[in-house]
Amino acid sequence: MLSYIAALLLPGPGLWLRRGHSVPLCGAIGVPVSTTPLLLSLVLFSAGLQVPVRDLGRLLRSPVALLAGVVLHLAIPLLVIPFVAFVLHRTPDSDGGSGLITAMILVVAMPVAAGATVWTSKGDGDQPTMVGLVLASTLLSPLTIPLVIAALVPLLSDGYAATLTAAGRTVHGGFALVTVVLPCAAGLVCRLALPAAWLGRMLGMIVPLALVGSLVLTYVNASGALGSFLTQPRPLLFGAALAVAALVCLLSFALGRTAARLLRLDTPAASSLTLACGMNNSSASAVLITTTLPDKPHLLLPVLAYGLMQKTAASRVVAAGSQA
Repeated sequence: MLSYIAALLLPGPGLWLRRGHSVPLCGAIGVPVSTTPLLLSLVLFSAGLQVPVRDLGRLLRSPVALLAGVVLHLAIPLLVIPFVAFVLHRTPDSDGGSGLITAMILVVAMPVAAGATVWTSKGDGDQPTMVGLVLASTLLSPLTIPLVIAALVPLLSDGYAATLTAAGRTVHGGFALVTVVLPCAAGLVCRLALPAAWLGRMLGMIVPLALVGSLVLTYVNASGALGSFLTQPRPLLFGAALAVAALVCLLSFALGRTAARLLRLDTPAASSLTLACGMNNSSASAVLITTTLPDKPHLLLPVLAYGLMQKTAASRVVAAGSQA
Protein backbone atom coordinates (compact mmCIF):
# COMPACT_ATOMS: atom_id res chain seq x y z
CA MET A 1 0.00 0.00 0.00
CA LEU A 2 2.88 2.40 0.78
CA SER A 3 4.36 1.65 -2.65
CA TYR A 4 1.02 2.42 -4.30
CA ILE A 5 0.66 5.67 -2.35
CA ALA A 6 4.22 6.72 -3.26
CA ALA A 7 3.49 5.97 -6.92
CA LEU A 8 0.33 8.07 -6.74
CA LEU A 9 1.94 11.07 -5.04
CA LEU A 10 5.44 10.94 -6.55
CA PRO A 11 5.43 8.95 -9.81
CA GLY A 12 8.40 10.77 -11.41
CA PRO A 13 11.28 8.59 -10.10
CA GLY A 14 9.28 5.45 -10.82
CA LEU A 15 8.66 6.55 -14.41
CA TRP A 16 12.39 7.27 -14.79
CA LEU A 17 13.32 3.82 -13.47
CA ARG A 18 10.70 2.27 -15.74
CA ARG A 19 12.59 3.42 -18.82
CA GLY A 20 15.63 1.56 -20.16
CA HIS A 21 19.03 3.08 -19.43
CA SER A 22 22.52 2.69 -20.84
CA VAL A 23 25.31 1.98 -18.36
CA PRO A 24 28.81 2.97 -19.60
CA LEU A 25 31.21 0.04 -19.81
CA CYS A 26 34.73 0.01 -21.22
CA GLY A 27 34.80 3.68 -22.10
CA ALA A 28 32.28 4.68 -24.74
CA ILE A 29 30.48 1.32 -24.90
CA GLY A 30 27.07 1.44 -23.24
CA VAL A 31 25.23 -1.62 -21.92
CA PRO A 32 21.42 -1.35 -22.00
CA VAL A 33 19.90 -2.03 -18.56
CA SER A 34 16.23 -2.33 -17.66
CA THR A 35 15.37 -1.89 -14.00
CA THR A 36 12.19 -3.93 -13.70
CA PRO A 37 13.54 -7.28 -15.00
CA LEU A 38 16.57 -6.92 -12.71
CA LEU A 39 14.36 -6.29 -9.67
CA LEU A 40 12.12 -9.23 -10.57
CA SER A 41 15.17 -11.47 -10.95
CA LEU A 42 16.42 -10.41 -7.51
CA VAL A 43 13.06 -11.21 -5.91
CA LEU A 44 12.87 -14.64 -7.57
CA PHE A 45 16.51 -15.46 -6.73
CA SER A 46 15.71 -14.72 -3.09
CA ALA A 47 12.60 -16.91 -3.30
CA GLY A 48 14.61 -19.82 -4.72
CA LEU A 49 17.26 -19.33 -2.04
CA GLN A 50 14.64 -19.78 0.69
CA VAL A 51 12.97 -22.92 -0.74
CA PRO A 52 13.44 -26.03 1.45
CA VAL A 53 14.27 -28.27 -1.52
CA ARG A 54 15.03 -31.36 0.56
CA ASP A 55 11.45 -31.35 1.91
CA LEU A 56 10.14 -32.13 -1.58
CA GLY A 57 10.93 -35.85 -1.31
CA ARG A 58 7.69 -36.39 0.56
CA LEU A 59 5.71 -35.28 -2.50
CA LEU A 60 6.74 -38.42 -4.37
CA ARG A 61 4.81 -40.50 -1.85
CA SER A 62 1.65 -38.38 -2.12
CA PRO A 63 1.65 -36.39 -5.38
CA VAL A 64 -2.14 -35.91 -5.74
CA ALA A 65 -2.21 -32.28 -4.61
CA LEU A 66 0.86 -31.43 -6.70
CA LEU A 67 -0.53 -32.96 -9.90
CA ALA A 68 -3.95 -31.43 -9.31
CA GLY A 69 -2.38 -28.02 -8.73
CA VAL A 70 -0.36 -28.14 -11.96
CA VAL A 71 -3.42 -29.19 -13.99
CA LEU A 72 -5.66 -26.57 -12.38
CA HIS A 73 -3.07 -23.85 -12.88
CA LEU A 74 -3.33 -24.52 -16.61
CA ALA A 75 -7.09 -25.11 -16.69
CA ILE A 76 -8.34 -22.16 -14.62
CA PRO A 77 -7.35 -19.49 -17.19
CA LEU A 78 -9.25 -21.45 -19.86
CA LEU A 79 -12.34 -21.53 -17.63
CA VAL A 80 -12.29 -18.11 -15.98
CA ILE A 81 -11.16 -15.79 -18.80
CA PRO A 82 -13.82 -16.88 -21.36
CA PHE A 83 -16.51 -16.31 -18.71
CA VAL A 84 -15.15 -12.83 -17.91
CA ALA A 85 -14.93 -12.07 -21.64
CA PHE A 86 -18.55 -13.18 -22.08
CA VAL A 87 -19.61 -10.70 -19.38
CA LEU A 88 -17.49 -7.83 -20.72
CA HIS A 89 -18.65 -8.33 -24.31
CA ARG A 90 -22.13 -7.38 -23.10
CA THR A 91 -21.01 -4.00 -21.76
CA PRO A 92 -21.13 -0.74 -23.76
CA ASP A 93 -17.33 -0.75 -24.17
CA SER A 94 -16.44 -0.39 -27.85
CA ASP A 95 -13.94 -3.27 -27.91
CA GLY A 96 -15.73 -5.53 -25.44
CA GLY A 97 -13.28 -4.91 -22.61
CA SER A 98 -10.38 -6.34 -24.60
CA GLY A 99 -7.84 -4.24 -22.69
CA LEU A 100 -8.98 -5.63 -19.34
CA ILE A 101 -9.11 -9.16 -20.72
CA THR A 102 -5.56 -8.79 -22.09
CA ALA A 103 -4.26 -7.74 -18.68
CA MET A 104 -6.01 -10.62 -16.92
CA ILE A 105 -4.69 -13.15 -19.43
CA LEU A 106 -1.16 -11.95 -18.71
CA VAL A 107 -1.81 -12.40 -14.97
CA VAL A 108 -3.40 -15.86 -14.94
CA ALA A 109 -0.90 -17.25 -17.46
CA MET A 110 2.00 -16.59 -15.08
CA PRO A 111 3.42 -19.23 -12.70
CA VAL A 112 2.31 -19.53 -9.08
CA ALA A 113 3.61 -16.57 -7.08
CA ALA A 114 6.67 -17.38 -4.98
CA GLY A 115 5.02 -15.37 -2.20
CA ALA A 116 2.44 -18.14 -1.87
CA THR A 117 5.02 -20.11 0.13
CA VAL A 118 5.09 -17.27 2.68
CA TRP A 119 1.32 -17.39 3.08
CA THR A 120 1.46 -21.18 3.46
CA SER A 121 3.99 -20.85 6.27
CA LYS A 122 1.72 -18.34 8.06
CA GLY A 123 -1.05 -20.93 8.39
CA ASP A 124 -1.37 -24.70 8.51
CA GLY A 125 -0.71 -25.26 4.81
CA ASP A 126 1.32 -28.06 3.29
CA GLN A 127 4.66 -26.32 2.61
CA PRO A 128 6.27 -29.09 0.47
CA THR A 129 3.19 -29.17 -1.79
CA MET A 130 3.24 -25.40 -2.19
CA VAL A 131 6.97 -25.33 -2.89
CA GLY A 132 6.50 -28.10 -5.48
CA LEU A 133 3.69 -26.14 -7.17
CA VAL A 134 5.76 -22.94 -7.31
CA LEU A 135 8.74 -24.79 -8.77
CA ALA A 136 6.73 -26.88 -11.24
CA SER A 137 4.74 -23.92 -12.58
CA THR A 138 7.90 -21.79 -12.80
CA LEU A 139 9.94 -24.41 -14.65
CA LEU A 140 7.06 -25.09 -17.05
CA SER A 141 6.30 -21.40 -17.63
CA PRO A 142 8.36 -20.99 -20.86
CA LEU A 143 6.00 -23.58 -22.39
CA THR A 144 2.72 -22.90 -20.59
CA ILE A 145 2.59 -19.09 -20.87
CA PRO A 146 2.70 -19.02 -24.70
CA LEU A 147 0.15 -21.88 -24.84
CA VAL A 148 -2.33 -20.09 -22.57
CA ILE A 149 -1.89 -16.82 -24.48
CA ALA A 150 -2.39 -18.54 -27.85
CA ALA A 151 -5.53 -20.30 -26.60
CA LEU A 152 -7.14 -17.06 -25.33
CA VAL A 153 -6.11 -14.58 -28.06
CA PRO A 154 -9.33 -15.24 -30.08
CA LEU A 155 -11.33 -13.60 -27.27
CA LEU A 156 -9.82 -10.19 -28.06
CA SER A 157 -10.45 -7.51 -30.64
CA ASP A 158 -7.94 -7.27 -33.48
CA GLY A 159 -5.79 -4.54 -31.92
CA TYR A 160 -5.41 -6.20 -28.54
CA ALA A 161 -5.04 -9.62 -30.15
CA ALA A 162 -1.94 -8.30 -31.93
CA THR A 163 -0.71 -6.76 -28.66
CA LEU A 164 -1.08 -10.03 -26.74
CA THR A 165 0.47 -12.02 -29.58
CA ALA A 166 3.52 -9.73 -29.45
CA ALA A 167 3.79 -10.28 -25.69
CA GLY A 168 3.49 -14.03 -26.26
CA ARG A 169 6.39 -13.91 -28.74
CA THR A 170 8.49 -12.15 -26.10
CA VAL A 171 7.76 -14.89 -23.57
CA HIS A 172 8.51 -17.57 -26.15
CA GLY A 173 11.68 -15.69 -27.05
CA GLY A 174 13.14 -16.02 -23.57
CA PHE A 175 11.38 -13.66 -21.11
CA ALA A 176 10.09 -16.47 -18.88
CA LEU A 177 13.35 -18.41 -19.06
CA VAL A 178 15.72 -15.49 -18.40
CA THR A 179 13.62 -13.40 -16.01
CA VAL A 180 11.65 -16.07 -14.12
CA VAL A 181 13.17 -19.55 -14.38
CA LEU A 182 16.92 -18.86 -14.27
CA PRO A 183 16.93 -16.56 -11.19
CA CYS A 184 14.76 -19.02 -9.24
CA ALA A 185 16.95 -21.95 -10.35
CA ALA A 186 20.10 -20.03 -9.37
CA GLY A 187 18.69 -19.51 -5.88
CA LEU A 188 17.89 -23.23 -5.57
CA VAL A 189 21.40 -24.21 -6.68
CA CYS A 190 22.99 -21.82 -4.20
CA ARG A 191 20.90 -23.25 -1.37
CA LEU A 192 21.96 -26.79 -2.24
CA ALA A 193 25.62 -26.00 -2.92
CA LEU A 194 26.59 -23.55 -0.19
CA PRO A 195 27.75 -24.67 3.26
CA ALA A 196 25.29 -23.88 6.04
CA ALA A 197 27.36 -20.98 7.42
CA TRP A 198 27.71 -19.32 4.01
CA LEU A 199 24.03 -19.90 3.26
CA GLY A 200 23.06 -18.19 6.50
CA ARG A 201 25.17 -15.15 5.66
CA MET A 202 23.75 -14.97 2.14
CA LEU A 203 20.18 -15.24 3.41
CA GLY A 204 20.85 -12.47 5.91
CA MET A 205 22.00 -10.22 3.07
CA ILE A 206 19.78 -11.23 0.14
CA VAL A 207 16.39 -11.56 1.85
CA PRO A 208 16.23 -7.95 3.17
CA LEU A 209 17.63 -6.70 -0.15
CA ALA A 210 14.95 -8.64 -2.06
CA LEU A 211 12.25 -7.21 0.22
CA VAL A 212 13.38 -3.70 -0.67
CA GLY A 213 13.58 -4.75 -4.33
CA SER A 214 10.02 -6.06 -4.19
CA LEU A 215 8.76 -2.75 -2.78
CA VAL A 216 10.68 -0.75 -5.41
CA LEU A 217 9.36 -3.04 -8.17
CA THR A 218 5.79 -2.49 -6.96
CA TYR A 219 6.43 1.25 -6.87
CA VAL A 220 7.89 1.32 -10.40
CA ASN A 221 5.03 -0.73 -11.85
CA ALA A 222 2.42 1.34 -10.02
CA SER A 223 4.04 4.57 -11.22
CA GLY A 224 3.47 3.47 -14.81
CA ALA A 225 -0.22 2.92 -14.21
CA LEU A 226 -1.11 5.56 -11.62
CA GLY A 227 1.11 8.24 -13.19
CA SER A 228 -0.80 8.06 -16.46
CA PHE A 229 -4.07 7.88 -14.53
CA LEU A 230 -3.29 11.19 -12.83
CA THR A 231 -2.47 12.96 -16.10
CA GLN A 232 -5.52 11.49 -17.85
CA PRO A 233 -8.08 10.51 -15.18
CA ARG A 234 -10.42 7.72 -16.28
CA PRO A 235 -12.60 6.82 -13.28
CA LEU A 236 -14.69 4.37 -15.30
CA LEU A 237 -11.58 2.43 -16.35
CA PHE A 238 -10.33 2.43 -12.76
CA GLY A 239 -13.61 1.03 -11.48
CA ALA A 240 -13.79 -1.56 -14.26
CA ALA A 241 -10.20 -2.66 -13.53
CA LEU A 242 -11.03 -3.21 -9.87
CA ALA A 243 -14.23 -5.11 -10.70
CA VAL A 244 -12.61 -7.40 -13.30
CA ALA A 245 -9.58 -8.13 -11.10
CA ALA A 246 -11.88 -8.96 -8.18
CA LEU A 247 -14.00 -11.28 -10.33
CA VAL A 248 -11.02 -13.19 -11.75
CA CYS A 249 -9.41 -13.45 -8.31
CA LEU A 250 -12.63 -14.68 -6.67
CA LEU A 251 -13.30 -17.29 -9.36
CA SER A 252 -9.71 -18.59 -9.27
CA PHE A 253 -9.72 -19.07 -5.49
CA ALA A 254 -13.23 -20.56 -5.58
CA LEU A 255 -12.28 -23.12 -8.24
CA GLY A 256 -9.21 -24.08 -6.22
CA ARG A 257 -11.27 -24.55 -3.06
CA THR A 258 -13.91 -26.56 -4.95
CA ALA A 259 -11.28 -28.84 -6.50
CA ALA A 260 -9.70 -29.44 -3.07
CA ARG A 261 -13.07 -30.53 -1.68
CA LEU A 262 -13.81 -32.81 -4.64
CA LEU A 263 -10.39 -34.46 -4.22
CA ARG A 264 -11.05 -34.77 -0.44
CA LEU A 265 -7.64 -33.37 0.43
CA ASP A 266 -6.73 -32.83 4.06
CA THR A 267 -6.82 -29.27 5.37
CA PRO A 268 -3.11 -28.39 4.84
CA ALA A 269 -3.04 -29.74 1.26
CA ALA A 270 -6.40 -28.10 0.48
CA SER A 271 -5.12 -24.72 1.72
CA SER A 272 -1.97 -25.00 -0.41
CA LEU A 273 -3.94 -26.01 -3.52
CA THR A 274 -6.37 -23.12 -3.07
CA LEU A 275 -3.55 -20.61 -2.67
CA ALA A 276 -1.73 -21.97 -5.72
CA CYS A 277 -4.85 -21.62 -7.87
CA GLY A 278 -5.47 -18.01 -6.86
CA MET A 279 -1.98 -16.58 -6.46
CA ASN A 280 -0.16 -15.79 -9.70
CA ASN A 281 3.10 -13.94 -10.21
CA SER A 282 1.53 -10.56 -10.92
CA SER A 283 4.94 -8.88 -10.67
CA ALA A 284 6.14 -10.90 -13.68
CA SER A 285 3.08 -9.92 -15.72
CA ALA A 286 3.57 -6.25 -14.75
CA VAL A 287 7.21 -6.41 -15.83
CA LEU A 288 6.18 -8.06 -19.11
CA ILE A 289 3.71 -5.24 -19.79
CA THR A 290 6.27 -2.59 -18.81
CA THR A 291 9.01 -3.98 -21.06
CA THR A 292 7.00 -5.09 -24.10
CA LEU A 293 3.96 -2.78 -24.05
CA PRO A 294 5.24 0.56 -22.71
CA ASP A 295 2.61 2.43 -24.74
CA LYS A 296 -0.25 0.73 -22.83
CA PRO A 297 0.29 1.65 -19.15
CA HIS A 298 -3.45 1.34 -18.47
CA LEU A 299 -3.05 -2.44 -18.70
CA LEU A 300 -1.15 -2.25 -15.41
CA LEU A 301 -4.23 -1.09 -13.47
CA PRO A 302 -6.02 -4.47 -13.31
CA VAL A 303 -2.68 -6.24 -12.76
CA LEU A 304 -1.90 -4.07 -9.73
CA ALA A 305 -5.45 -4.53 -8.43
CA TYR A 306 -5.14 -8.31 -8.79
CA GLY A 307 -1.81 -8.31 -6.92
CA LEU A 308 -3.42 -6.56 -3.95
CA MET A 309 -6.61 -8.63 -3.99
CA GLN A 310 -4.87 -12.00 -4.18
CA LYS A 311 -2.97 -11.15 -0.99
CA THR A 312 -6.23 -10.20 0.72
CA ALA A 313 -7.85 -13.45 -0.41
CA ALA A 314 -4.77 -15.42 0.69
CA SER A 315 -5.07 -14.02 4.21
CA ARG A 316 -8.67 -15.27 4.33
CA VAL A 317 -7.64 -18.74 3.14
CA VAL A 318 -4.87 -18.90 5.73
CA ALA A 319 -7.24 -17.77 8.50
CA ALA A 320 -9.87 -20.33 7.48
CA GLY A 321 -7.24 -23.11 7.39
CA SER A 322 -5.99 -22.22 10.88
CA GLN A 323 -9.52 -22.39 12.27
CA ALA A 324 -10.31 -25.74 10.62
